[in-house]
Amino acid sequence: MRLQQLTAGTTAAILFAAMVSSVAAADENWLHWRGPDANGSASASARPPVQWDKQTGIRWTAELPGTGTSTPVVVGNRIYVTSAVETDRAGESATPQQETSKTVPPAVYYEFVVTCINRQDGKEIWQKVLTEAVPHEGHHPTHTYAAGSPTSDGERLYVSFGSFGIFALTLDGEPLWKRDLGDMKTRYGWGEAVSPTLADGKLIINWDQETGAYVTALDAASGATLWKTDRSDEVTSWNTPLVVDAQGQRLAVLNGTGFAAAYNVENGKQVWKCGGQTVNAIPSPVRYRDTVICMSGYRGAFAAAIPIDAQGDVTGSDTLHWTWQQGTPYVPSPLLSGDRLFFTSGNRDILTCLNAETGEPIASRMRLSGVQSMYASGLAANGHLYFVGRGGTTVVLKDDESLETVAVNALDDTIDASPIAVGDDLLLRSWTKLYCLTSE
Repeated sequence: MRLQQLTAGTTAAILFAAMVSSVAAADENWLHWRGPDANGSASASARPPVQWDKQTGIRWTAELPGTGTSTPVVVGNRIYVTSAVETDRAGESATPQQETSKTVPPAVYYEFVVTCINRQDGKEIWQKVLTEAVPHEGHHPTHTYAAGSPTSDGERLYVSFGSFGIFALTLDGEPLWKRDLGDMKTRYGWGEAVSPTLADGKLIINWDQETGAYVTALDAASGATLWKTDRSDEVTSWNTPLVVDAQGQRLAVLNGTGFAAAYNVENGKQVWKCGGQTVNAIPSPVRYRDTVICMSGYRGAFAAAIPIDAQGDVTGSDTLHWTWQQGTPYVPSPLLSGDRLFFTSGNRDILTCLNAETGEPIASRMRLSGVQSMYASGLAANGHLYFVGRGGTTVVLKDDESLETVAVNALDDTIDASPIAVGDDLLLRSWTKLYCLTSE
């Protein structure tokens, strides 16, 4: 591994960061891909629209470079989004690192880009190419090389392109530091989605891969490694760590094919683990009161409500508050709104709602008409639920036990990123565009 210290930010960037922290209302930010509470629920002040189409309700559309499936973040009046741009510059194609690889590495350079967009008008504020590389692996046909979502503490922007680098920038795009953690070896060469999580001045990064998996904490100010914990009994998982507090210690909870597990944020020591997940554990955990809910749904179905203060191996024990073994998601992460837990079956348009306290079903196998397949995770905002299909159709439901369909809205674009609600705006990122829909 290597640590590369880059030039510090400018005075203007520092002043802008201070302005964001002191002036911009917290509920106008979306600093993490799953929102303020990392569970898909927007702040109480969010008032996004419920109805739109290709001709109406669109405040602006911004063209993005290349392609990407990562969810943007919002800091005050600025939106930050990542992309990967295929160039025509030839490079040496890598030999697949695994005999089981089902993809072919490209033979051209890609540019890995972050773009800052003005939330008011969709105009580009700045755009930076953070690095260029010839990827060592291909990716799944429905994946891209920009799948990891950025995160922010309101003062710095942290961008992960996985094998192509972890970066810290000022909010004005000035580089602060870069880390190269090496090349990941993903299942079948299907690609990466490394989204970092912040906790106590640390950047927690899940580096699950086919061999040599681990979780690590980098110093958010310098990029230096603070701890690294082996997860070599795990394989590729693609989920984002969830940070929770329990009995005076802060934990980072990771999903996994072998186990969901919690690690002490201070030193990286494993505190508890819980088996039962399926292969390809993609959905990220969510917190409900004193439990963490972990689930997965590829070639099987499993969900468990695990006590945050658990100790040791609690697989199949009476310690678990509840378990569920039907209709759990493959790619989308679950959505928590109040006491209701929502998730879709596999990548399909079949919705289940459970009581998050008891695990009892409120609604089961409800079809979301018009969505068909989805990768995006659900959103709850202002009494409504938003589920976005891969074809660009969003189904809006009432966020109550009726789950009445309010609207079915089509954009005719490929959308795999999760929706964002801040103020009166709903942000939808397709592979090549960013849409701002508004209720104004």
